[in-house]
Amino acid sequence: MDCSDAAEHGEFLLIARRNNSLSCAGRAVVLGSLVALSLAISVAFAWNGAWLVFPFAGVEMLVLFLAFRAFEQHAGDFESIAIKGDRVVLEKWESGRLSRYELNRYWAQVRLLSADSVGRTMLTLRSHGKEIEFGRHLTEEGKTGLAQTLKQQLRNRA
Repeated sequence: MDCSDAAEHGEFLLIARRNNSLSCAGRAVVLGSLVALSLAISVAFAWNGAWLVFPFAGVEMLVLFLAFRAFEQHAGDFESIAIKGDRVVLEKWESGRLSRYELNRYWAQVRLLSADSVGRTMLTLRSHGKEIEFGRHLTEEGKTGLAQTLKQQLRNRA
């Protein structure tokens, strides 16, 4: 989570990103290593007469490839919130699609909804009948801290 608070300019910017511990090249190396290892093991089993291991290893590697591909598609996802003047602008980038919401700062309300059945709290911004979830990539403590920061920033009218 990147946070920039330029109070002297009356601006606030926060960008929340996923935690990507591996780069694109790192993910390719890990997947390649797993494929090579699985292929070596399944060929050894097939050579010793257990040939049925080979197709199951292929299916396993296909599923792993699809999982890594899904991770890759969402690696660049982020959410940002900017408060400048009387506008609150929320942007969400998911799977190559940008969603942009603009709220009036004076009417915007920050809501931290209690945990659902999974134990996940939800941070939303609300104004004029619109309610937008923010902070999906944040921890529960991060959402609580962000809710307090946003409430303070909305009160500090420039």
